[in-house]
Amino acid sequence: MLTRYGKWDGLDLDHFNLENLLEKLSDFFLQSGFSNGGWSRRIQDPDQSLEALREAIRQLIRSGQLLSEAEMQALQDESGGLDEKKLDELVDALIQRLLEQGYLRATRDERGGAPPKPGEGRIERDSGARVKFELTEKGTDFLGYKALSQLLGSLGKSYAGRHDTQHLSTGIEAFQSSKPYEFGDALNLDVNATLLSAIRRSGLGVPLDVEYGDLMVHQSEYASSCATVLMLDCSHSMILYGEDRFTPAKRVTLALTHLIRTQYPGDTLKLVLFHDSAEEVPLGKLAQLTVGPYHTNTAEGLKLARRLLLAQRVDMRQIIMITDGKPSALTLEDGRIYKNSMGLDPMIMDATYKEVAQCRRSNIAINTFMLADDPYLVNFIKQVTSIAQGKAYFTTVMTLGEYIMMDFLRRKRKRVR
Repeated sequence: MLTRYGKWDGLDLDHFNLENLLEKLSDFFLQSGFSNGGWSRRIQDPDQSLEALREAIRQLIRSGQLLSEAEMQALQDESGGLDEKKLDELVDALIQRLLEQGYLRATRDERGGAPPKPGEGRIERDSGARVKFELTEKGTDFLGYKALSQLLGSLGKSYAGRHDTQHLSTGIEAFQSSKPYEFGDALNLDVNATLLSAIRRSGLGVPLDVEYGDLMVHQSEYASSCATVLMLDCSHSMILYGEDRFTPAKRVTLALTHLIRTQYPGDTLKLVLFHDSAEEVPLGKLAQLTVGPYHTNTAEGLKLARRLLLAQRVDMRQIIMITDGKPSALTLEDGRIYKNSMGLDPMIMDATYKEVAQCRRSNIAINTFMLADDPYLVNFIKQVTSIAQGKAYFTTVMTLGEYIMMDFLRRKRKRVR
């Protein structure tokens, strides 16, 4: 059973660093269906059941990554080995704390069974109930913060910051001198300058004579807004060739989400998955996404991304596309999906290039990050870059985050004329 504990022998659970535990469990919660067995066409259904979560925490404890030496000694039996009963009690207590603090939620899995009700202190092992554990928005945001911290740490502090321009406005944040109020300005009143203007005009007296012409407002630097759609390829090849390319892409998306929410509140980020077709996915569902037995419908992804971007009133619009394969699918006018994985199919390529051109005409930049150097993919991306006048990068799962973060922040530093 999973039981609620306040203080376990040797470890004060009320002061235990749950964020450290959650960070170390990030690989468990961001599983994408990749098989560690090497090259495989089989997509594994990520196991996020109660027992799988227990085992992940057990492994962290046994490896010495989670507890101090004194805490590990408290888990030992008389022979000096780990007491399995104490270990299981501790693991269940930690899971309960993650649930209580809002980092995790328990949901019904596909095999049936009901999740525990809020506030319940136990889940019976033999009750037949099947539940899986997912990150909440709080848990997802924390992992985004950690991913962003790691990326910015590798880039240097100078990359963090806001996008400022040479234009002045009467916004909320005051960085410059005051100016006389004009109709249409935000009434971000500079009280000291207003009173000084009135005194200069009529002299110091009581009551002070303040007229409309005395009003002074703060000037602030105008921060331009940018809408970004991250197009994420979730076709089969993203985990097919002995390498998980999808999970690192999810980590980058988490980091971008946290960066925009905290540093660029006027900006927006939306997520589009493209596969046989394309769909917008709420960022809160990012951690649960997996790849599928899909082809690559790049044209449909671009069409959806362009529609989402044009619906927003912003200064800049951009698409960040992460892919490892050439287009191999196309949505026909009657809704059917045409697929061809052999070479560069002329019909598929023509439709895709038309969507790229539409983005260019709509002033939408397309920056592509290639996770493979397949000749067909390289030729396709060269053509996309030529049409859209965007940028393309060949990168690996190890450097993907740094490349995307540098590109995003550089673009934020461009001045709006």
